[in-house]
Amino acid sequence: MLHKELSIEDPSSFQNYIRMEQLVLEELLHAVAPLIEKKDTVMRQAIPAQDRLSVTLRYLATGNSFMNLSYSVRIALNTLSQIIPNTLKAIVEVLEKKVFNCPSSPVEWQVLAEKFNIQWQFPHCLGSLDGKRINFRPPRKAGSVYRNYKGKDSIIFLALVDADYNFIFVDVGRNGRMHDASVFRESSLATQLHSGTLNLSLPSSLPGYNVDMPYVIVADDAFPLKTNIMKPYPGRNLTNEKKIFNYRLSKARRTVENAFGIMANRFRILLNTIPLSVEKVELITYTCCILHNFLLQKKAHSYISLELRNNISESIQSNLNSILHQNGNRCTDRAVLLLETISAHILIQ
Repeated sequence: MLHKELSIEDPSSFQNYIRMEQLVLEELLHAVAPLIEKKDTVMRQAIPAQDRLSVTLRYLATGNSFMNLSYSVRIALNTLSQIIPNTLKAIVEVLEKKVFNCPSSPVEWQVLAEKFNIQWQFPHCLGSLDGKRINFRPPRKAGSVYRNYKGKDSIIFLALVDADYNFIFVDVGRNGRMHDASVFRESSLATQLHSGTLNLSLPSSLPGYNVDMPYVIVADDAFPLKTNIMKPYPGRNLTNEKKIFNYRLSKARRTVENAFGIMANRFRILLNTIPLSVEKVELITYTCCILHNFLLQKKAHSYISLELRNNISESIQSNLNSILHQNGNRCTDRAVLLLETISAHILIQ
């Protein structure tokens, strides 16, 4: 098999082949091997656990069809169709609880907010929220059930990301026809946020202000302005102060877009139209998300460059004037006051 030859003769190419360093692969293999390894029988020799894992990672890295992959790894098509889903489920089972570290106490949320303030210069920020559409090819009997506004069939991957590009909350599998704000409204994150069960840090005052301000999640204009959801000022003819605020908010909000981009370019199956059932597409997307966090925790400095972490392209500013107002998202007076207060604080920093 090609991956065996590369692992022995060209380790650097093998690392690119499966999108993972050898030591990290060995750690992952040690964790999932008990769930995916099979025993030899008198009828046939079982495919080793290492080959099963390597083939699965290669599938995620390229998004090639099972038929295409079967030629390069010399494993039958029907066997691949069983190996890959089973290995994906094993990865989820062993890593899910280890890599998803959604804060559960006010102190942990406070740590997230401090990171956003230090790295992205946006105060009282708990995370960046956005949705990504994963295109797939549903069965013909599904018709246009999953057809989105771009004319493609998709599911939605909604994510909340911290200052270091880790996914701390995800919602995978909502119909691609839905609006991002609708997906958020029906998610468990919104339910806990509105019911006060997220154990967020208590509101506190910003430097120079006597009013206690709640902690917020930053999002784009597709989401409603709420007490705990902060989005840019809408419209074109904005004052310089509002443009500065939008720029600073965009710096913080881009963490979720960067996380999507990093994950999709490492696991390029997410850039393709996946020709599988919606259940398998959900499994693939969720597994890629888990592996993204796993790799960040193993060796963040090789996964995200220092330049990418500390510098945001100045092209963001050129896009600020094109933000359009959406009348469907109503906001409360308190949310408007919060927007104005944080905006004023940013201007004096």
